Amino acid sequence: MSGLTSIKTTGDQIHIINQLLLPHTFEYIEINSTDDAHDAIKSMKIRGAPAIASLAALSVSQHLSRARQESPEPEFLKSPEALKSHVEPILRYLFTARPTAVNLGQATRRLSDTLQASIVAGKDARSIADDLIVESKKVADEDVGRNKEMSKWGGEWLIEQVKKKGGSGERLNVLTVCNTGSLATSGYGTALGLITYLHETGKLNKAYYTQSAPYHQGSRLTALELQTMKIPSVMICDTMVGSLFQHYDIHAVAVGADRIAKNGDTANKIGTYNAAVLAARHNIPFIVVAPITTVDLEVADGSGIPIEHRPRLEACITRGAIHPPSLNASGVKEQAAVMITPPDLEGIYNPSFDVTPAELITAIVTEKGVAVKAEGAKAFDLSQVV
Repeated sequence: MSGLTSIKTTGDQIHIINQLLLPHTFEYIEINSTDDAHDAIKSMKIRGAPAIASLAALSVSQHLSRARQESPEPEFLKSPEALKSHVEPILRYLFTARPTAVNLGQATRRLSDTLQASIVAGKDARSIADDLIVESKKVADEDVGRNKEMSKWGGEWLIEQVKKKGGSGERLNVLTVCNTGSLATSGYGTALGLITYLHETGKLNKAYYTQSAPYHQGSRLTALELQTMKIPSVMICDTMVGSLFQHYDIHAVAVGADRIAKNGDTANKIGTYNAAVLAARHNIPFIVVAPITTVDLEVADGSGIPIEHRPRLEACITRGAIHPPSLNASGVKEQAAVMITPPDLEGIYNPSFDVTPAELITAIVTEKGVAVKAEGAKAFDLSQVV
């Protein structure tokens, strides 16, 4: 089953699909520098914690690979110290693009650790650069395999839970929030990967997904991915989750994560907490699916997770294709941004993420397996899945 691809690479060339224009226009943007990568991440041309980590790492690989081919060689390749002084500010800068997504920080720290280890090993600057290029590519290459692993773990766990309650484990209905598929990762996806796995194994009835305002990652991106893969699906407005649970048999809510604290508190797309509260009210399993790199054992609980607030204007504007459809001179659908609020609105609250407390989460799934809380516990022991 083929899905969409957020990042394409050929040699040291990097192209990303501009997710701000989806689903109406498929435009690939060339990334030619770490500055380009930072801008693409910050402006949300690419989003999803695993995908932005991959792009950041690949941009470092590209930068060093091109430097290795320059003649004369750049000054920062003259010594290990010069290389360190050059690379470390780049890694710190890339991390500032989206501070809530721990995968980005994990990737930059991983490259910083590689840099330091190669220096300690006594390698010359060019060899150290080569080590960084290899490690950068690994950040992206490892993503697809682990996504498939965690999707299988989560899917099989859900089937078993349904059977334990007397169900058949067939024709399952799963709700998801935001977009956690191939567009948010290097391929297959996390929570949407779980849904894809259920579909591929013939266990899924329908996928339900929220629009996920104000960026509408659900109605723009998840809708497109599910449509592309021909997975039966239903879109709902964010405010319709409770009604859905009242009137339909939903077997689970599956979401991704931007950061998971040591106790299991999980930061994810705004609106996730709402869905978790309603799922708890209706005794519906709430599953978080995310790679180990999303787990931050240095943060004890959700109160220590930094929450990014987007520009207030973004909550006032919606964008999309003009309707009825209108084509420009190049035959491309014309798009427009439309303000839906009164102008100069002052009181606007626009966090990108909220934190779902561990006590509302039924299971946390990584590529190593499924973690559940001990009987009566409000926090997770994640030691077996990290």
